[in-house]
Amino acid sequence: MKKIGLVLLAFIGISCAELQQVVDQLPQGTPGLSQLDIANGLKEALDNGIDKQVTKLTATDGFFKNDLVKILLPEELQKVDKGLRDIGLSKLADEGLKVLNRAAEDAVKEATPIFVDAVKQMTFNDAKNILMGNNRAATSYLEGTTSNALYDKFNPVIKSSFTKVGADKVWTNIITKYNSIPFVNKVNPDLTDYTTNKAMEGVFKMIAVEEGNIRTKLSSRTSDLLKKVFALQDNK
Repeated sequence: MKKIGLVLLAFIGISCAELQQVVDQLPQGTPGLSQLDIANGLKEALDNGIDKQVTKLTATDGFFKNDLVKILLPEELQKVDKGLRDIGLSKLADEGLKVLNRAAEDAVKEATPIFVDAVKQMTFNDAKNILMGNNRAATSYLEGTTSNALYDKFNPVIKSSFTKVGADKVWTNIITKYNSIPFVNKVNPDLTDYTTNKAMEGVFKMIAVEEGNIRTKLSSRTSDLLKKVFALQDNK
């Protein structure tokens, strides 16, 4: 199946006439669908994408217990993790990993308004390219149009969250203890930047999951409207 839940992004901001141009280019065979039906079906698909995937990341352990997006330590800190465990500080190392994921969960709550803004900025050509594009077309569009805004929004939230969940203190303690180990090369990583980028990667990965589901699984079309609208894509 060819179209994504979030492909509705392509249509919220365009006119009915433009929407009809897209419809006219699709294979026929699903009678009885109006322009409004198709627009509403795409909106419903977007709602499903947000509700089923991105929203999951905002819950406690939304990152930490999701192997697809769990934030692991950067390469520079893997030696820190090993060094702490070697001297019996495994609990501290585990806590350091958990607080990075907690901060990402906080930041993702800021994502939805940015995606809505991306919809408003989308042109008809963008919409057509996504509709007729490959299995990751909508996710790729969002990456290209929202990454800068997401970074700017996520970064201060993660910095603030580090304070709220105690990550700044945990990691100050971790780095201090590691740097006190004899003969190690001292480290001072920018964990705010690292966690910001990993949170963004997680959001797009989960959007891609839902895009793939709606393109390939009939069971992901959870209403009669979705079944009818996305049947147009099956015949493309």
